[in-house]
Amino acid sequence: MDLRIFTEPQQGATYDDLLAVARTAEELGFDAFFRSDHYLKMGDGDGQPGPTDAWITLAGLARETSTIRLGTLVTAATFRLPGPLAISVATVDAMSGGRVELGLGSGWYDGEHAAYGIPFPPLGERFDRLEEQLEVVTGLWGTPPGETFRFDGAHHQLSDSPALPKPAQARVPIIVGGGGPKRTPRLAARFADEFNLPFGSQADTAAAFDRVRAACEAADRDPDSLVCSAAQVLCCGADEDEVRRRAAAIGREPDELRANGAAGTPEEVVATLMAYRDLGATRAYVQVLDLTDLDHLRLVAEQVMPHLA
Repeated sequence: MDLRIFTEPQQGATYDDLLAVARTAEELGFDAFFRSDHYLKMGDGDGQPGPTDAWITLAGLARETSTIRLGTLVTAATFRLPGPLAISVATVDAMSGGRVELGLGSGWYDGEHAAYGIPFPPLGERFDRLEEQLEVVTGLWGTPPGETFRFDGAHHQLSDSPALPKPAQARVPIIVGGGGPKRTPRLAARFADEFNLPFGSQADTAAAFDRVRAACEAADRDPDSLVCSAAQVLCCGADEDEVRRRAAAIGREPDELRANGAAGTPEEVVATLMAYRDLGATRAYVQVLDLTDLDHLRLVAEQVMPHLA
């Protein structure tokens, strides 16, 4: 099982905070550093110093790291037009030497849209826009050099696009995720290299994986060609005192985190992640909420990661 670090910078983090986590994760051998793509904090706290833009941040990290993969869980289809998004991601991929992955979703947090003047259409339209965005982004990247790309959708129209630049990778991995029972599995089966179920119980995760495998079969796609992954909040401590300290630092209770995340001693965290592996997840994203606690990453690298190899 691959183990990836997943951060939520909108809760309050500077670029330097993210750089320290990304470099430490790279040094320790984590598979990837991912970040959310949000413009407004959630829950308690003031979110100081304010949000950082996901793709600008990843562009910086692309030049200040060398091996770790980089990506978003997930970029909202409401935030960026698909043509400029394809250009941005391809550019960051080139800056990283081919280490970028793109998670794409419909967008869901109405508060951040209102706060920064981003249109927030109804759910059905957001999914329509997501589908078109996936078509455009993959279509631009997949257009052979020297040819042009056209698209005539309900929300986006492109004519005679040179479909440049191309990413450094032959294909930037696309991640589609969420618990939607119908359109999400279909979109994942059609466009994605990876399907991610974030913060789901084991029962919900098993059901979501089953739905996306069925969607692959319905689309005449081998279900084994799609990576299945899970994301869980992380709170690991060498002993119970350390678990309590790390839970308090993120405003949570140890028992609640054990019930709803990958929490407890290293042995408990291993057991939780292995349970998701048994459901079919070959990749896990552990959500790190206290970005100042780099020893947290070191503990997981030393006492959790070796058991997942």
